[in-house]
Amino acid sequence: RHTQAKMRTGFFLLAALPAVMGFGAPTTSRVSVSRARASAARPAQVAMAQTTPAHGGKLVNLMADASEHEELKKACTKTIELTDRQSCDVELLMVGGLSPLEGFMNQADYESVHKTNRMTDGLLFGLPIVMDTDDESIKPGDKLLMQYQGADLATMTVEEKWFPDKTAECFNCYGTASLEHPGVRMVAMERGKYYIGGPITGLNLPKRDFPCQSPAEVREMLPEGDVVAFQCRNPVHRAHYELFTRALFADNVDDKGTVLVHPTCGPTQEGDIPGTVRYKTYEVLKEEVANPQVKWAYLPYSMHMAGPREAMQHMIIRKNYGCTHFIIGRDMAGSKSSLTEEDFYGPYDAQEFAGANSEELGVQTVPSLNLVYTAEKGYITADEAKEEGLKPLKLSGTEFRRALRAGEDIPEWFAFKSVVEVLRST
Repeated sequence: RHTQAKMRTGFFLLAALPAVMGFGAPTTSRVSVSRARASAARPAQVAMAQTTPAHGGKLVNLMADASEHEELKKACTKTIELTDRQSCDVELLMVGGLSPLEGFMNQADYESVHKTNRMTDGLLFGLPIVMDTDDESIKPGDKLLMQYQGADLATMTVEEKWFPDKTAECFNCYGTASLEHPGVRMVAMERGKYYIGGPITGLNLPKRDFPCQSPAEVREMLPEGDVVAFQCRNPVHRAHYELFTRALFADNVDDKGTVLVHPTCGPTQEGDIPGTVRYKTYEVLKEEVANPQVKWAYLPYSMHMAGPREAMQHMIIRKNYGCTHFIIGRDMAGSKSSLTEEDFYGPYDAQEFAGANSEELGVQTVPSLNLVYTAEKGYITADEAKEEGLKPLKLSGTEFRRALRAGEDIPEWFAFKSVVEVLRST
């Protein structure tokens, strides 16, 4: 059921696939209203010295001036409370991380993206950006005040409301409509029955335990030269560090290259270490290594575990943050069946999909090296170890977690001592 051949069919022939029967339902006809936005809601184009352009040509900023907040809130007809995942999408929209979007996708763009990974104007997009609700009373023309943990985040003008075909969405985006996939469970069991589309206006950024710099702020801190983005959703261990520092020596990275370690600290799949804990591990590691060629920033992003499609989404977001290159790891953003533990994607599916779209996206890919640790030579590639007859030392994730809980020594070739101490203290 989860073979590579079937998964590749699911990703590279999406437009030709029929809708799959399941928990979704056919899409109903939509009702639209003309766009009506206050002057404060117009996105401002950010002039940047960086050579890499934002996706779609402009880096948007949807934040309204503080002097206009009260008028914007008075115009709202309803107030809604955002979930953790929704707050991540709203924040990324407000600061331009999802440029050139100025709000949540309407039905036409939503369907175009999940079927073809392109918006209706042809612009590449990995996954749909949608706002969900169970509220039957919300209708086109409403203005929503969006709150998160009781604080005012943004306003939204509802232009469209529709009943999505979630089965087709999941099959196209994740390659499966099975609830064994964490992304499918999220769409089916966490999201509301309706999607609504329309522009948003930012009021305030969420207060988080981990600070998230905007694309404009990250661009300002980056030096000249190529910027190689490293995405992760787990604590950084020795192999990760070797991987992203060696990426600076890739043939397509210039001599002035810098690595931007840009972890996602929002919700992920069940069983992952919480974002607040991951953030603490990154902070202590940043101090321990103190590498001037490595910059750090944090991303308020909610993982879908969508494999190839999510790799594209990450490339688009990191392009908006000023990156020129992106490291694609083995089975990036991959996931396993919750029943069989079988992989949903092949180890190189994300690399192949990203590579096929790299030129059009304007972001070069840097495939990750398959590094192993040997007692004789430290970290080298698996091929080098094989050629020289060296035996790699191994420690599985399961064994690492067991030793961590038991208070046993963790070999320093596997994990940084400072990271281990944070994990044990939390």
